[in-house]
Amino acid sequence: MSASIQNPHFLLRRLHSLLGLVPVGAFLIFHLWENSQSRFGATHYNEEVVGALQGLNYLLLLELFVIALPLLFHAGYGLLIIRDGQAEPRRYGYLRNWLYWLQRISGLALILFLLLHVGLTRIAGLFDPSISADLFSHMQQALSQPLVFALYLIGVLLAVFHLANGIATAGIVWGLTSSAEAQRRFGWFCAGFGLLLAALGVHGLLGFLIAPGAGGGA
Repeated sequence: MSASIQNPHFLLRRLHSLLGLVPVGAFLIFHLWENSQSRFGATHYNEEVVGALQGLNYLLLLELFVIALPLLFHAGYGLLIIRDGQAEPRRYGYLRNWLYWLQRISGLALILFLLLHVGLTRIAGLFDPSISADLFSHMQQALSQPLVFALYLIGVLLAVFHLANGIATAGIVWGLTSSAEAQRRFGWFCAGFGLLLAALGVHGLLGFLIAPGAGGGA
């Protein structure tokens, strides 16, 4: 309580950290798993994955209050942290300092990537219903362009790094890893977790290009 009185950003920083893990981070993990289903082909992806999500009750409210608003707060407050330039984790060593700034840089890049991704999928689908009806073919066509694939690959890897490093940082922020040894061990765990997520994300991107029926859509 005293820390929150002395520092008006105390609670906001912890809310920023918490929302970065749940629901934003949790949604990223789900979204990577969701897109990994592309390996089963267009029919499965469009009907079993996208179709099931589109059939959820109160989907618009879920997207707004569970995804959009927490993401906007996390991104907006992250920009304020960058503006202030207060690298509190510097006390935890040189590597942690570098990871802090890589976290900030990746956050900026992810804002641009999200604008591309949401514009290419959700917003484009509002103007062209055929995109929502056959999202697999839409993504297949987009990712077949080398530049778009490269941007998506970079975006996925940055998102995974941002989450994995964010989990490691949250352990420090919330006092779960107070010793240097605990931080080191948890850091390795987060690195391994990030590699698994990265593999899942890359597999999902490739699935749009190499899955059965991907050559001609569905």
